[in-house]
Amino acid sequence: MRVRVKLLSKKLLTGTTTALAAAGAIALAVLPSAAPAQTVAVPTADNPFGLPADITLFAKADPDKRSATAVVNGFVITGTDIDQRVALVTAASEAPIAEDEMLRLRVQVLRNLIDETLKIQAAAAAEMEVKREEVEQTYQQLAAQNFGGEPKKMDEYLLSIGSSPASLKRQIEGEAAWENLLRRNIMPFVNVSADEVNDVLKRMNEARGTDEYRLGEIFLSATTENRAQVLANAQAIVQQLQQGGSFVAYARQFSEATTAVVGGDLGWVRLGQLPPQLAAAARTMQAGQLQGPIEIPGGFSILYLINKRQVLMADPNEAVLSLKQISISFPAGVTQEQAEARVQEFDAFINGLRGCGGVEEGAKAIGADVVSNDQIKAANLPEQLRAILLNLQIGQATPPFGGVQEGVRVLMLCGRDDPKDAGAPTFAAVMDQIEEERVNKRAQRYLRDLRNDAYIEYN
Repeated sequence: MRVRVKLLSKKLLTGTTTALAAAGAIALAVLPSAAPAQTVAVPTADNPFGLPADITLFAKADPDKRSATAVVNGFVITGTDIDQRVALVTAASEAPIAEDEMLRLRVQVLRNLIDETLKIQAAAAAEMEVKREEVEQTYQQLAAQNFGGEPKKMDEYLLSIGSSPASLKRQIEGEAAWENLLRRNIMPFVNVSADEVNDVLKRMNEARGTDEYRLGEIFLSATTENRAQVLANAQAIVQQLQQGGSFVAYARQFSEATTAVVGGDLGWVRLGQLPPQLAAAARTMQAGQLQGPIEIPGGFSILYLINKRQVLMADPNEAVLSLKQISISFPAGVTQEQAEARVQEFDAFINGLRGCGGVEEGAKAIGADVVSNDQIKAANLPEQLRAILLNLQIGQATPPFGGVQEGVRVLMLCGRDDPKDAGAPTFAAVMDQIEEERVNKRAQRYLRDLRNDAYIEYN
């Protein structure tokens, strides 16, 4: 298994950070003289502490604020560490984050930093430390992908958004350390037989033509004791994703599944491979849709449908389209009536077309522009337009779209080369997928053991 650390875009890194100091001790507020008396409760089997139903707090109970920093087996996680990692997560959010949501986000980031520290410490204890050269190499690769191979520009960018090169390198180190541990302590003990693989291949051939889904998942583990808190965190993540947050960024930071390193991407799966709760949700989803949090055994999942296709059938999104874009523009100062009249003329022209042959000549007569391209892959089109175009016949056009500022246009389908039917995945690919699922389950148990054995102090 190879460590893959990547930034999908510069937007993943943009954002601002709030400089919050570590919370100090909370002083008790003076109880008002008119405060109502609390009901005295008698200890019972269901209420062994005799807690009253109507308690009056002397101060706001906010344990999260007392967890601004932590010491993990002697390693200090500071408020600055949290600030800088939060900046990476919130970079893609288009809407401001409310104060209470930011607090939940900081608490979750702190948990992630604790897990990251435990992984690095476990690797060091097993004499499997990640070398500085490995971290720098991955960092250079990120710079090459996003900043033209200039690490200094990425350094400056990270600092400008309130994060730091050190924070990103620490994350790289944590992911690499975890991969090293899994490679030694988990993977050698995960076995998949040839019969299991052949059984999966047989079922896939029997399921030919049925739907399969490419899903992204953010998994948060929960117990009976912390269920409410984990659910609140999951709901906060969903809210941020709905406001424009990057699913890949949040999956990398928050998901407790091993797929976090690849942004939560589960690859192509069929409903029968998913827990019943996730299968029921995925069945109703459209590409680009978000669902969750969904409660499953062991915690909560947030699903994102990346794409959908049919088992062993051609993926229509791989079709290569020949398109003509026909567009009109509007002069500065155009009135609403003039614009509407122009659009009506354009619409009448489009409806009068009988195929792609006379487009250029007719467009010239009404002052429209035509741009042709015969190598457009359907997957590269905006999702809304893609769905329309894939249902068009040759010579048909999309409805007009756009506005006065950017102009109004249509796309006309002039040709389509469909991909060949997809063959069954290779024996090795199916074996890798089954192994990955089993490694994921064991890795979650391994991390829980590291947490249980750790000595953690909160300040």
